[in-house]
Amino acid sequence: MSLHDDMVAIGQRALNASRELVPLKARTKNAILLAMAAELEARREAIRAANAIDMEEGRNAGLSDAMLDRLLITDARIDGMIKGIQAVAALKDPIGSRISRWIRPNGLEIIKQRVPIGVVGIIYESRPNVTADSAVLCFKTSNAVILRGGKEAVNSNAAIADALIEGGRQKGLPEYAIQLIRTTDREAVKELVQLDGRVDLVIPRGGEALIRAVTEMAHVPVIKHYKGVCHLYVDQGATMEMALGIAENAKCQRPGVCNAIETLLVHEGAAGDFLPALAARLGEQGVELRGDGAARAIVPGMKEATKDDWFEEYLDLILAVRVVPSVQAAIDHINTYGSRHSDAIVTESAPAQQAFLRDVDSSTVYVNASTRFTDGGEFGMGAEIGISTDKLHARGPMGLEELTTYKYLVYGKGQIRS
Repeated sequence: MSLHDDMVAIGQRALNASRELVPLKARTKNAILLAMAAELEARREAIRAANAIDMEEGRNAGLSDAMLDRLLITDARIDGMIKGIQAVAALKDPIGSRISRWIRPNGLEIIKQRVPIGVVGIIYESRPNVTADSAVLCFKTSNAVILRGGKEAVNSNAAIADALIEGGRQKGLPEYAIQLIRTTDREAVKELVQLDGRVDLVIPRGGEALIRAVTEMAHVPVIKHYKGVCHLYVDQGATMEMALGIAENAKCQRPGVCNAIETLLVHEGAAGDFLPALAARLGEQGVELRGDGAARAIVPGMKEATKDDWFEEYLDLILAVRVVPSVQAAIDHINTYGSRHSDAIVTESAPAQQAFLRDVDSSTVYVNASTRFTDGGEFGMGAEIGISTDKLHARGPMGLEELTTYKYLVYGKGQIRS
């Protein structure tokens, strides 16, 4: 059987499974989810052993430190997957919930109700925990899921998927509701995103090159974000210690993720005090600062920033720094160079806060908090299927509701249209 035929068969099995998922009650789905979590715990050592193989091969292949960090499975990350599944099980099932209801003058009762999307394809790189997050969120919303991870995590993804499938099967998980594409042939991605009629939605998670390639090849809808060029703006009169703490967290806690800041903007009235303190604090963390002329005049040791730096997603301990004359200038910079992901302001000024929240065109906008909170788990979604910088149909961290669509239920008593 050819790869094309294999992928068509996977798609058809997923389509069939999606129809078996629709009538499952929330209680049944939650029992299946808890069984998945228990099986992950039971297979903890096997998962770590599979990940060790991937880590060794990744080092030999020359993967960057940021990529290796994404690939690594620790006991804490397994704990996170388990807690994420348990949290999803505890959340209210959106399927079948009523969005709205109204009655027309002719007596027709119209109900707008949440329903599953159907079959969701997830294409992702490096992070094996995406296997668990994606599978459980899709299952909770009665969607069949087809998972295609990167070759660098092939063993880790298989170990996690096998645990989820076996644990779920013990409590009645429909066959083929969760499928992992196990070939590392890149053509499998092209085949998956062209399964029109069998796959309803594709969500790519990874670097910009992957997401653009998926978008260009796809024959089915794609929800995406190309990159995370996130900003922190420190306004005049901001609380110094708060701004330093937020900047350090947003840049240094995990620099290789999409919600870490890549550019810091600072009001010219605050720059003289703030930038030397920032340089000292981030210097202890090994951060390289690249500044414009005004920033380098205050901190001469900074490297010179070029225009390309304002567009750059470093995913590393590098931070571009620019001094701006006003909150409006900061907003203009973000809307020009940003990626509509996550941006933050530190200020005590209510007018500045409101202008920033209103005018920054991003999926998630913060006041006096780190951009690192842009995450489904941190938002109380249990886990996330991804982060969208699109505007249709989902934006920002995507949880259960974003994995649903809706249909209209219309009740009549013999009405006919004249």
